Amino acid sequence: MIQNRLRNNILLYPISILYSFGVDFRHFLYDIGVFKRYSYRLPIICVGNLNVGGTGKTPMVEYLINFLKENFNISIISRGYKRESKGFREVFLYNKVEEVGDEPLQIKNKFPDIQVIVCEKRRYAIERVINNKKDKPQIIIMDDGFQHLEVKPNINIIMIDYRNPIYKDFPLPFGTLREKIKYLIDSHIIVVNNAPKDLKPLERRFFISRLNLYNYHKCYFSHIKYKKPIPLFPEYTNVLKYNFTKMKYNILLVTGIANPTNLINYIKEFSEEIIPLIYPDHHYFSHKDFETIYEKFNSFIEPNKIIITTEKDAIRIKNSKFVGLIKNLPLFYIPIELEIGFDEEEDFKNQILDYVRKNLSYNRLY
Repeated sequence: MIQNRLRNNILLYPISILYSFGVDFRHFLYDIGVFKRYSYRLPIICVGNLNVGGTGKTPMVEYLINFLKENFNISIISRGYKRESKGFREVFLYNKVEEVGDEPLQIKNKFPDIQVIVCEKRRYAIERVINNKKDKPQIIIMDDGFQHLEVKPNINIIMIDYRNPIYKDFPLPFGTLREKIKYLIDSHIIVVNNAPKDLKPLERRFFISRLNLYNYHKCYFSHIKYKKPIPLFPEYTNVLKYNFTKMKYNILLVTGIANPTNLINYIKEFSEEIIPLIYPDHHYFSHKDFETIYEKFNSFIEPNKIIITTEKDAIRIKNSKFVGLIKNLPLFYIPIELEIGFDEEEDFKNQILDYVRKNLSYNRLY
C-alpha cells in the first residue's frame, strides 16, 4: 500500500512527516500547559473525526438532537464550513448558505426550535452561549470540534468510515488523516459508520482490534438509512405522479458530497439508468452548473425521468439565486438518518444519557 502511494506521490510523504510533527508538537504544547485547555460544567458533546472528508458527523449530530431534544435544551456549535461570513453568528431559517454554511442551515431547517451557532472560535462561542441568561442551553453539541484543543469536551465521539479505515490511512497530504490514530486516546466513544448491516461479529472485533483502543473506549457500528425521496419544490412537482416502490426512473444524480457510493447503490432500487453529475464536497452551484443540469436532464429521451440530489445539496440548490433554471423540473432530495446497528442503539443512548444526567446533577449540587 505505502509503496504504491510513494510511487505515485513520492514528494508528499516527507511533507506528511513534517505535518505530523507539527500536530504532535501542538498537542505537546497543550499537554504541558503552554496553551491552556478550558473545561465547562455544562455537558459538552463533541462529534469529530481524525480524517478529512465525510464520515457522518452531521448525521450523528442530528441523531443526538433527535433523542435529546425532548428532555433537554440544546445548542449546536459549528464552524460553518465554507461560509463567507466571519465570527459568531446564530443561524436562522432565513439565512443564506453563504452566510452560515450548508450543514448548520440543514440542521436548523430540520430542527427549527434548536439553537444553531456558527463560529470559528469554539471557546468564544461556548462562553457566549452559556452566558446568555435568557435561553441558556443544558447541553452543547460541537460539530467537528475534535481538533479544537482549547476546549476540553466532557465526551468526544469520533466518527470513522468503515470503507476508509484510519488504520490504513496516512497523515495529510499523503493521506487524509488530520491526526494520527494514537489521538483516539482523547476520545470516549468510537462510531464506525457505513458499516455493512450483515457485518459478522468476528469482522467487527478485527476492525476494533486494529484501532488499539483502551478499556474506557466503547465502539459502535452504524450505517446511513436512506428515506423516501421528497420533492424539493412541491409546488412544481405532482407527488402523486411518482411511485418509487413500483416504478423505475431514469435518474440524473446531482451530488456535491464526499462519497456518493452508498447513495448510488440505494437509488438503483428504483432506477433504469443513472447518470451521475458529481461535484466537490460543499460545492456552491453556479449558473453554468444549473445550465448543465438542465441540459443533461433534457438529454433523456425516456419520459420517466427525474433528478435526485442529497439532503445537504438540496440546501445549497434551494438557496442559490440561479435555481429558477431548474425549479420546474422533477427534482427530489433523499433525507438520511444515522442508525446504530447490531442491537446496540439502547446502549449508545444510555451511555450518552448517563453522562448528561450525572453532569447536570453535579452542576445542581455545586
